[in-house]
Amino acid sequence: MKRGEIIDILDGHHPRFGGWIAHAIHGLIVLSAVSIAVETEPEVAAPLQHFLVGFEVLVVVLFSAEYLVRLWASPRPLRYALSFWGMVDLLSVLPAIAFLTPEWQIVRALRLVRLLKLFRSSHSLERLVEAMVQVRGELVVFGVISALTLYVSAVGIYIFEHEAQPEVFTSILTSLWWAVASFTTVGYGDMVPITAGGRVFTSFVLFLGLGIVAVPAAIVTTALLESETNLRRRRGPMNTRPDETSREKD
Repeated sequence: MKRGEIIDILDGHHPRFGGWIAHAIHGLIVLSAVSIAVETEPEVAAPLQHFLVGFEVLVVVLFSAEYLVRLWASPRPLRYALSFWGMVDLLSVLPAIAFLTPEWQIVRALRLVRLLKLFRSSHSLERLVEAMVQVRGELVVFGVISALTLYVSAVGIYIFEHEAQPEVFTSILTSLWWAVASFTTVGYGDMVPITAGGRVFTSFVLFLGLGIVAVPAAIVTTALLESETNLRRRRGPMNTRPDETSREKD
C-alpha cells in the first residue's frame, strides 16, 4: 500500500477502507467529548473515574499513532506538521501531559481541539475556509472598525454614566464589557444606563450593534456563493471528487 493511500484512508477518501475508518475516528472523538463532560461531575464513582482515565489513555495512544502515521506517510512531513490540521492533530495528543500535571486546567482543556478533527474531510468547511481567505481583507478592515467603535462606545457610556454610577462604570476598561454586551445585543443587565443621555447613547449603540453582526455575515455569505466555483476551477476536471461528480450528473 502506498503512503498516499494511507492518507486517503485516514481522511475517509479511500473507496474501500476510508468510510469505516472515518466513522471510527469520528465516533472516538464524540466519545472523548462525552468523557470530558462526565469527568467534571463531582459525584463520579471511583470505578467510573478509573474507566474514564483508561479511556483517555486509549484515545491519546490512538491519536498519537494517527499523528505519527500521518507524519510518516506525508510526502512533506514538515509541511504537514506546520499546517493547520497538523497542529490540530498535535494538540489532540499533547493533553497527555495533563495526567502528570492535573492542575494545568488549560492543558486539559486542549483536549477539546479534537472536535475540530470531525471537520477534516468536510467539503463544507473547505468552502468556508476558501470564502474566509477570499474576503480576509474586508474582514480585517471591518474588524478594526468594530474595535474602534467598541472603544468609542465604552468612552461615551463612561462619560454619561460615571458620575451617576461610579461603582458600576468605574473606568473605560470596565465600560468595554458593557460595550461588548450591548453590541452583541446580549444585555446581561449587570451594567445598565440610568441617565437620559446614557439611554439615548445606548439606543444608538444597539443599532450599530446590529450592523456589526450583519455586515460580516453578508460579506461571508457572498464569498461562500463564489467559493465553490473557485475550488472547482482550482482542482480542475480531473481532480473533482466522485461525490461532486455524481451530484453534477444528477
